Amino acid sequence: MRCAGTALNSKLISSQKNLFAPMVVEAVSNLDQQLLDLSLIGVKKVGGGSVTDSFLVKGVAFKKTFSYAGFEQQPKSFDNPGVLLLNVELELKSEKESAEVRISDPDMYQEIVDAEWNIIYDKLEKCVASGAKIILSKLPVGDLATQFFADRNLFCAGRVAQDDMERVAKATGGKVQTSIHGITPDVVGHCERFEETQLGNERWNLFTGCPEARTATIVLRGGSEQFMEESHRSIHDSLMIVKRCLKNREVVAGGGAIEMELSKALRDHSKTIKGKQQLIMSSYAKALEIIPRQLADNAGFDATDLLNRLRQKHARGGDAGKWFGVDVDTEGVCDTFESGVWEPTINKRNSLRSATEAACLILSIDETVKNPQGAPSQGVGLGRGGPISAGMGGQGMAGMMGGGGRGQRPGVKMMKGRGGA
Repeated sequence: MRCAGTALNSKLISSQKNLFAPMVVEAVSNLDQQLLDLSLIGVKKVGGGSVTDSFLVKGVAFKKTFSYAGFEQQPKSFDNPGVLLLNVELELKSEKESAEVRISDPDMYQEIVDAEWNIIYDKLEKCVASGAKIILSKLPVGDLATQFFADRNLFCAGRVAQDDMERVAKATGGKVQTSIHGITPDVVGHCERFEETQLGNERWNLFTGCPEARTATIVLRGGSEQFMEESHRSIHDSLMIVKRCLKNREVVAGGGAIEMELSKALRDHSKTIKGKQQLIMSSYAKALEIIPRQLADNAGFDATDLLNRLRQKHARGGDAGKWFGVDVDTEGVCDTFESGVWEPTINKRNSLRSATEAACLILSIDETVKNPQGAPSQGVGLGRGGPISAGMGGQGMAGMMGGGGRGQRPGVKMMKGRGGA
């Protein structure tokens, strides 16, 4: 949780880190700990309200989809409902594909129409027979199906997004069906409660108390779209940090503490080396101090003064000062490990490795080849409303093409006729 809070310290929602840090940790903890697939954590933005109104759903939440007439009569909340997930279109449609039906009796036309109705009613009856109270489909659920389910006190929603459907399946234990034939009880999911509620100016569907929850949804509130977008990016960064912490289980102190300790260790070791390698290690040690210096500059502090104080703390050796870093709250230095400013060890290792490889790549370059800058090409108009003929060398089209005419400049040879020059 401290690593999640550290990731939010420099973000727009840093003042609400005590709200979001536990939320992020709980959301990642709901995932399968072997996979830790962050795509199963949904972050939904709901305009209106305060950022402190944000909350975590231990399950799935998604915006209400498009609905047809009759939807208002459907119940909007259930306790312990069954959830049927479909990839089937539940809509009455006339035959649109290339088909031909020959009839010898006009009364047979009514039989064809009745057959179309019987097909859709057969689908709807099988959905009801599954015992599910909530029916979701990736494809449209038409007005006939909507009214049919409303008469039987069932809830339905069509055009559910692919990622939302996958998270509902993970949370409820249901399986998405591509056919309504042969539906068995083991493909129907369950949750403790389903409700459709008003959030901001829109209606949202919430699945909570899911027994097989391997997903979660963070609902972000805010007054503006820009603020919610920035909050979304901040939450994503925090989610990534928590995932790395759960995978590696190793942390170091942040705030530039680990960089200052590494810098001190390299300086001490460089004194035991002779030759140019000593200068290389000293330069590497100095480069590591860029991190705490930049932190101090970003906070508006005197970076030189803070670096001197950090060097004094780390020069003591042992555990007395090795975790001291920049304290942006008091404009000083503090034991950032005790203050809870932690970062995953693997992040620091990757950063140092990448920076070292980049420096080695640059230093391995012996010489460079510089392409001389060519003369800028002139536009036809020459800007400021200049005459077109001026851009053509004052010779009209012939001057631009390098064609004939007295005093022409060398260019593309002007062609005329059928192959004559």
